[in-house]
Amino acid sequence: MALAHNLGFPRIGRDRELKKALEAHWRGELDEAGLRAVGQRLRAEHWQLQKDAGIALLPVGDFAWYDQVLTHSLAFGVIPQRFRPANGKPTLDTLFAMARGVSVNNSQHGCCGGAHAQELTKWFDTNYHYLVPEFAADQQFALSWEQLFEEVAEAHALGHAVKPVLIGPLTYLWLGKSKGGAFDRLELLERLLPVYGEILQRLAAQGVDWVQIDEPILALDLPQDWKNAFERAYNLIQREPCRKLIATYFGGLEDNLGLAANLPVDGLHIDLVRAPQQFPSILDRLPAYKVLSLGVVNGRNVWRTDLEKVLAILQQAHERLGERLWVAPSCSLLHSPVDLAREDQLDAELKSWLAFAVQKCREVALLGKALAAPEDAEVLAALAQSRAVQAARAASPRIHKPDVQARLTALEPAAGLRQSPFAARRGKQRARLQLPLLPTTTIGSFPQTAAIRQARQAFRAGTLSADDYAEAMRSEIRHAVEVQEALGLDVLVHGEAERNDMVEYFAEQLDGYAFTRFGWVQSYGSRCVKPAVIVGDLSRPQAMTLDWIRYAQGLTAKPMKGMLTGPVTMLMWSFAREDVPREVQARQLALAIRDEVLDLEAAGIGIIQIDEAALREGLPLRREAWQGYLDCATEAFRLAAGGVRDETQIHTHMCYSEFNEVIEAIAAMDADVITIETSRSAMQLLEAFERFAYPNEIGPGVYDIHSPRVPDSAEMAGLLRKAARRIPLERLWVNPDCGLKTRAWPETEAALVNMVAAARQLRAELA
Repeated sequence: MALAHNLGFPRIGRDRELKKALEAHWRGELDEAGLRAVGQRLRAEHWQLQKDAGIALLPVGDFAWYDQVLTHSLAFGVIPQRFRPANGKPTLDTLFAMARGVSVNNSQHGCCGGAHAQELTKWFDTNYHYLVPEFAADQQFALSWEQLFEEVAEAHALGHAVKPVLIGPLTYLWLGKSKGGAFDRLELLERLLPVYGEILQRLAAQGVDWVQIDEPILALDLPQDWKNAFERAYNLIQREPCRKLIATYFGGLEDNLGLAANLPVDGLHIDLVRAPQQFPSILDRLPAYKVLSLGVVNGRNVWRTDLEKVLAILQQAHERLGERLWVAPSCSLLHSPVDLAREDQLDAELKSWLAFAVQKCREVALLGKALAAPEDAEVLAALAQSRAVQAARAASPRIHKPDVQARLTALEPAAGLRQSPFAARRGKQRARLQLPLLPTTTIGSFPQTAAIRQARQAFRAGTLSADDYAEAMRSEIRHAVEVQEALGLDVLVHGEAERNDMVEYFAEQLDGYAFTRFGWVQSYGSRCVKPAVIVGDLSRPQAMTLDWIRYAQGLTAKPMKGMLTGPVTMLMWSFAREDVPREVQARQLALAIRDEVLDLEAAGIGIIQIDEAALREGLPLRREAWQGYLDCATEAFRLAAGGVRDETQIHTHMCYSEFNEVIEAIAAMDADVITIETSRSAMQLLEAFERFAYPNEIGPGVYDIHSPRVPDSAEMAGLLRKAARRIPLERLWVNPDCGLKTRAWPETEAALVNMVAAARQLRAELA
């Protein structure tokens, strides 16, 4: 039988137990012992779930209190000076301080008070965020964190066969940033490798046989010196104990295939879901002694695997490899919900099309069994069921909508163009809006309080009437508007009290989506999202936001932004269809958003924000595929926004991203104002806008909303001065990094008071 193994499992729990425990701990309601007990229970449950599903070799080290890259930073002693404990020994408080920052009056983690969090950015092309390691030129590495060894001991005590998971040394260095002066991170490799040697020796002493070393950067366009470093690094690592499986995922090896296949290790994992073209050429390049792990079950989507189609590939591989063939998901199941069995409100047809992490483990195990026992009754029944499900889904009338397809076909080329260039629109917008220099605004959402969540839950449970729910939301909107008026903000938002999630809220009002109750996945730390599922062709039956924005605008004479989520973000943050191209889904979403934009404009809303937080996230890993994606993303945004008059100002917002390489595409979107997250990088991300001379207006975030820390007005003013050196003052806006949904009102108001003060100070200073 081909060995069935898993690269990683969701750590949040079926009911988001880890999220709840973390937040209780941060509020001071759960002590460290209680938090650790929750983690230990979740690990035990998850190992047993995988084992019961038929996984023979279980991952250990995939659990993290906040982020797996941050866990490795502590393990390697990569702790920035501002967080370094006085006694040199990191604790959980150190870990959380690095992730969330520390206020001046809250320095219990043992370092000096007041420290900004480490930079947060996207994990390759997923919606998961990791904490960026900070490297100094004189960086030293030392094994400083015992978590991995403790968890191996836990798993062994429970009788499990385990495979510890490490981020490989090249990928870890690639993911980090040089701080305190420019230097080549690759220079640190020789200092880092001895720590890997120490880890492998410790694991061998614990009785570990196989270790999974993740090197996903092998799916990227790598400079030659990084390619050369792989061979050098693994020639040293091979001398250490334990058998080693190099895991690659999220893309194909392509020009790195020979490099990866010939590394001096014992096995290689490749992703055949994202890059099926790697097969069967990998069979000809793999040395005869090596295990090949084929990732054939999609770790990043929720659709059930076509078992017969996949089995045909595995059988071909099995003929060549025999027992050297392993079967696995394409990547860690971190990106998948936990257990479909929890879903009690999906109709039977749709539920039969889906598979979550537990079910994906069963698919992996079943495929392994099918290779060894093709006539087994369980195997034959599973294959027959898979065949029936695939046929039923392809024929289902809920998928294809002729009217939606006809609208796309009839689109004119000019549909995505504004009436006039930005230079002409700008004057008309200024005359209409009458905003001051450095206008202040927020990104859209305000705190989702317990009262808001309770009202929403009661409404959905049927214990609160629609009228009472609407009045509760109007009350929250009134409060948000009153606070903004009192703070002196220039452009207001209604606060989005009625919205559960920036994608789900809209998806619930579009035809073509389906929804789960428990389909949560981790975005970062304790932040979880529940992506909607795109089932069929997409359209907007009726207005989605109009009544709420009309009400909010009626409360103030100041401009009120209409807040929408853009088509690319709707697509990227949903579980997309796999039966039609993503480009088709993006254009369908763009037309649905366009309808809403035009309704808002007709209602007199002068500023409409179409958030494309996920634009950079969707960029393919290989540069040769970039332009096709960027053309599609730009077209979708312009299609959504292109129907408005010159006087209507279109904003967009983008989350943590490296803009240097996509700035031309961002400019091509032709939004009048773009707001971006820049505070954690101290405005370094604006270098892209300086080099390219971005023509439109920009709101660089002046404080980090992902941290409870409240910076003072002097710090924000300092960031604005940095921005003003790169962007002409008359084109600068002042805003937080992102929406304020996850923050509490006291810290929100305190931060916005300082932000408005900083803007006023800069107006007087620089005008």
